[in-house]
Amino acid sequence: MITVTVNRTEHEIEIEPSLLLVELLRETLRLTGTHVGCDTSQCGACTVLIDGNAVKSCTMLAVQADGAEILTVEGLAKDGELHPIQRAFSAEHALQCGFCTPGLMITAVDLLSRTPAPTDAQIRHAIKGNLCRCTGYHNIVNAVRSAATEMRGAAMPMKTPAEVKR
Repeated sequence: MITVTVNRTEHEIEIEPSLLLVELLRETLRLTGTHVGCDTSQCGACTVLIDGNAVKSCTMLAVQADGAEILTVEGLAKDGELHPIQRAFSAEHALQCGFCTPGLMITAVDLLSRTPAPTDAQIRHAIKGNLCRCTGYHNIVNAVRSAATEMRGAAMPMKTPAEVKR
């Protein structure tokens, strides 16, 4: 038996010792926003926040999360309001096929909790463990930068001259 708080709801769950955290989230709790991409923690589609830190849940045993607070992509929105990172991914067209999006959003939330005003290099470094197979990361970086600006309460950032030319 373990106790976990997932998306602000406490659960006491009887589990097998070999159950992976991603399996607990997807199959037991039916939170299917956390994806299994590679099953080796290479792609980051399974990333969740555990006690505020981004963790790849496909290689972590659920028993290791006993007593932890877990946040999945389903928990980002509160009271019917999307999280700034969700709004920014939509506004900046960073969603692409959507398979990697939950892991990228959770990784971005982790980054912004530690670095409220990241540079593009810091954003790219933070998301390097999240693979998107659709296309490049330009719009994802823009979305994280935009969410950072919103979360700091500042006005939306001005576009750089290179962005204006697009």
